[in-house]
Amino acid sequence: MGPRKVGSAVLQLAVLLIVLFLVLGSVLGQPILLGYVETDSMSPTLEPGDGFIAVPVQIDSSVRTGDVIVFRAEELQGGGLTTHRVVDDTERGFITKGDANPFTDQSDEEPPVKRAQIVATALQVNGNVVVIPHLGTVVEGIQSVLSAVQRQLAILLGISGLSGTQGLAYLLFAGTLLWYVVGEWRAKHGKERDRITSRMAGVDSRLVMGAFAAMLVVGATAAMVGPAGTQQYEVVSADFTSERPSVIPAGESKSQRYVVGNGGFIPVVTYLEPASEGVEVQPRELYVEGRSVANATVTLHAPPETGHYRRFVTEHRYLAVLPHPLIRGLYELHPWAPIVVIDTLIAVPFYLVGVALVGKGRIRRRSRGRDVSTFTRIRRVVQGLYR
Repeated sequence: MGPRKVGSAVLQLAVLLIVLFLVLGSVLGQPILLGYVETDSMSPTLEPGDGFIAVPVQIDSSVRTGDVIVFRAEELQGGGLTTHRVVDDTERGFITKGDANPFTDQSDEEPPVKRAQIVATALQVNGNVVVIPHLGTVVEGIQSVLSAVQRQLAILLGISGLSGTQGLAYLLFAGTLLWYVVGEWRAKHGKERDRITSRMAGVDSRLVMGAFAAMLVVGATAAMVGPAGTQQYEVVSADFTSERPSVIPAGESKSQRYVVGNGGFIPVVTYLEPASEGVEVQPRELYVEGRSVANATVTLHAPPETGHYRRFVTEHRYLAVLPHPLIRGLYELHPWAPIVVIDTLIAVPFYLVGVALVGKGRIRRRSRGRDVSTFTRIRRVVQGLYR
């Protein structure tokens, strides 16, 4: 393989990874290795549309003054993900500020940022954020085109399910399938110009199986990370009693039920961890069967001083496709370790079996001048298992 082909393959792989990270981040509601800003609040460090390398807090949880963080704001621009710099660390949380803003976020209505609200930090080298110019502009352009296609298809077919992130997954799956079908049809009915062209016709089976395996990884990861996350509780430490669960007499505690639902058919293992002071959870580990729910108890403590406080509980969820003790050991090693192993367990066998059935190289090969379809080869392999 020549340098040009190697460079082209590397570029295609890089583009595929970027798209995968962005789609996965969209599904999970937080940046995965790549993020971008939409406003000029971080100018001149990050101009509108500039991207950056986002390091999830699950990988690196250290946050220091001067770091640029991505956090779930409560009041800024109506709430949602915000990318600002940490300018101070206090007992009540981090003080944040956009580089272009004259005042801190907390000088307005935004409370100090708790560690549980932070989802990622921007990678910095020698104190400077690693900037990817115009990444967000390109991503938003692609998203606009895909959204327009989704809307038109939803209107044309009358299927509302084509909207949103799940609809995007359906659209990508349909595009991949259409690509395969068209390639098969052209290979079967097209005229052979020369033997070299014929050999190069079709789609590389490893690429197709890799794309399907990647989609499985996105779906499995979304099933584990999407329903999980951090739950926030509002606590009012008061000098009076109230039936409201959020109003607690100063210095006392109240308990409430924490429901873990599993809408899928595969059982899940869930771990609940206090993510701030003044909160306890029992039990911390739950096994939830498919199509069922399990309950835990969250106890909230009000400090002696009256006022408004926030408490956080973080939930980690994993598909129970591994032995329970193994999931527990991986979780104790790192909360993302079970996800990596489970995704690998799902994707690698699927990829290897798919390539073994379909064959290596192009999705369609010629055999003694006669076309042999992929489905025929799969049928022959399956029949061979019973001989």
